[in-house]
Amino acid sequence: MTTEHVKCLIIGSGPAGYTAAIYTSRANIAPVLYEGIQPGGQLTTTTEVENFPGYPEGVTGPVLMDDLRKQAERFGADIRSGLITKADLDKAPYTFTVDEEKEITADTVIISTGAEAKYLGLPDEKKYAGMGVSACATCDGFFYRKKTVAVIGGGDTACEEAIYLAGLASKVYLVVRKSFLRASKIMQERVTNHPNITILFEHNAVGLYGENGVEGMHVVKRMGEADEERYDVPIDGFFLAIGHKPNSDLFKPWVKTDEVGYILTEPGTPRTGIPGVFAAGDVADPHYRQAITAAGSGCQAAIEAERYLSMKGLL
Repeated sequence: MTTEHVKCLIIGSGPAGYTAAIYTSRANIAPVLYEGIQPGGQLTTTTEVENFPGYPEGVTGPVLMDDLRKQAERFGADIRSGLITKADLDKAPYTFTVDEEKEITADTVIISTGAEAKYLGLPDEKKYAGMGVSACATCDGFFYRKKTVAVIGGGDTACEEAIYLAGLASKVYLVVRKSFLRASKIMQERVTNHPNITILFEHNAVGLYGENGVEGMHVVKRMGEADEERYDVPIDGFFLAIGHKPNSDLFKPWVKTDEVGYILTEPGTPRTGIPGVFAAGDVADPHYRQAITAAGSGCQAAIEAERYLSMKGLL
């Protein structure tokens, strides 16, 4: 197995990883970035992005990520395809295996592996991806002004998304599998009392329909019960709000995470508590999960990496 040593290894490509690559390259650190299983991250599956600064007319997700990649490469970032399959953060320099074929050691590490939205597993979710199906109300709600949408979920996140969308859409259906909401009492009250929100308790969304995009959803009320009822609900947008799974499993033996798996960092910083190891983007962000906040944390991680290397006399 071949081996290589680098000053800074960036794991994951999305806005956090590419921004970290831009900053570390400009600091003359010669970073190596491995893109992972989805080069460009989740934004490559997004059609229109209208809330990333610098694009007044909007931009597609793939174009935005390609622009960030090119900017990083312009300053000398070494961006490679490949997946980090093993990690050892016991001592510096830290050791990693790439695709079970190559070993790489690094003085500093920036973990920017992102988080994946949880889906129901319906074939129609893939069929209508970017055509009415979304896992981010803040990202895509603007496209559904004065329209009818559905939010799937019964926790705080689902309630927050429903309330946000209710300020834009003319009607919001909150589809809740159980006979009650799991959200905090204050969120339950806000959703229940909102004139634009209708809660469908004991309902399961089992499919979507539409010609050139989502036009409605197939639902089942009291699934499996004697009084089970199946019917269709016309909607324009279908929003998943049943949680995210951070891609942090590889690092859990060494870094601290919350109960969901988000990497815990020192407040206000990307520092993980392991010297020279930083986390940026959605893998460490259970609250915002936006491209711009991920990019900002990538910048922070890069600056911290540069300061750490300088302090250790490794630059």
